[in-house]
Amino acid sequence: MQSIDPSVWIHESAVLYGRISIEAGSSVWPNTVMRAEMHEIRIGRMTNIQDFVMLHVGYETPTVIGDFCSITHHCTIHGATIGDGCLIGINATIMDGAVIGAGSIVAGGAFIPEGREYPPNSIIMGSPAKVKTERDSHRANRLNAWMYNRNAAFYRDGRHDAWSSEDFDQWSAAKAAEIRTDADLELLD
Repeated sequence: MQSIDPSVWIHESAVLYGRISIEAGSSVWPNTVMRAEMHEIRIGRMTNIQDFVMLHVGYETPTVIGDFCSITHHCTIHGATIGDGCLIGINATIMDGAVIGAGSIVAGGAFIPEGREYPPNSIIMGSPAKVKTERDSHRANRLNAWMYNRNAAFYRDGRHDAWSSEDFDQWSAAKAAEIRTDADLELLD
């Protein structure tokens, strides 16, 4: 059974099987695959699942992705938990039972082994991945999520110029100002 908020934009080439829930303002981009045969896949609000991402559940664990996350191109997330406000870099792999703390960044190409847990605000790199430094990336990652929300709205209207349109710089500056004071969160309530 799927529970997908009507505001979610899903590209026609994405395939979703099984128990999947996706909250308001999120987007699912071309050639994404989500499979939930045993446990569920839960995606929070304002999260983008980018091109060629593969989400699958583990034998013992669901896949849970928080609010305001960007799961970038070619990532594999397999039965793991991603906290709110995270950015998972291109071609990263996160395995069963792993937990990525809120406000973190996982570098492109990183490999997160089964069962590993990383604290909030981590910058995680390598294979196997390790915390390289700490930095609160909630706000920067939220801006990225808002940009994908705007892009999805444009795609829904048949436009592919969300980031090159005449008003983009003004929109981006205004959104960044809202995020600095967390006013963007009030817009969603």
